[in-house]
Amino acid sequence: MGRKWNNIKEKKAAKDKNTSRIYAKFGREIYVVAKQGEPDPELNQSLKFVLERAKTYNVPKHIIDRAIEKAKGGGEENYDALRYEGFGPNGSMVIVDALTNNVNRTASEVRAAFGKNGGNMGVSGSVAYMFDSTAVIGLEGKSSDEILEILMEADVDARDIIEEEDSVIVYAEPDQFHAMQEAFKDAGITEFSVAELSMLAQSDVELPEDAQAQFEKMIDALEDLEDVQQVYHNVEL
Repeated sequence: MGRKWNNIKEKKAAKDKNTSRIYAKFGREIYVVAKQGEPDPELNQSLKFVLERAKTYNVPKHIIDRAIEKAKGGGEENYDALRYEGFGPNGSMVIVDALTNNVNRTASEVRAAFGKNGGNMGVSGSVAYMFDSTAVIGLEGKSSDEILEILMEADVDARDIIEEEDSVIVYAEPDQFHAMQEAFKDAGITEFSVAELSMLAQSDVELPEDAQAQFEKMIDALEDLEDVQQVYHNVEL
């Protein structure tokens, strides 16, 4: 896949000087998932997944606990999960996932973030077909051969296993996510540098320098929106 997953994550973290923004997004997602099902991660696989992902971003325990307690208390806030698709400079493609309690506001803000930065929103399905839903897990301290052996012994299929600097990144079908985690934990691996269900582009594009700067400005504008949870794209960073 060649996505250089850790590099992407490090750039995002370095850019995100206000970590409270990341924590707020996780707090909202944890609340929504806990409210939709059981507030116990052992009984709610969706919640368990979000908490695993939050762990890789070092989300403080009090943020997690507060969101779960709010869900237990029957919080009155209701959020809709929405997906927007659009295009950036030079035909680059973008997917935006949001959780919102005001659909009109979010649609307007996302449209403006695209439009003010050389992009435009597309209709549903105009971009998503060029992306694959993928489970991504990153580990450190193991070789790709060791990881492959662990997965084979657990009868877990992986799409790809790539060594990236000091990490091994495993890509698999989404329904293999929990099986992968359990296989690694059974092998004594409990810390992950990445644990995501992501949308990965089937092929990446490179932009000329001027278009790259404009594209990154557009992505920043989208990620800055309060209601936006995730932004995926097909541009090589």
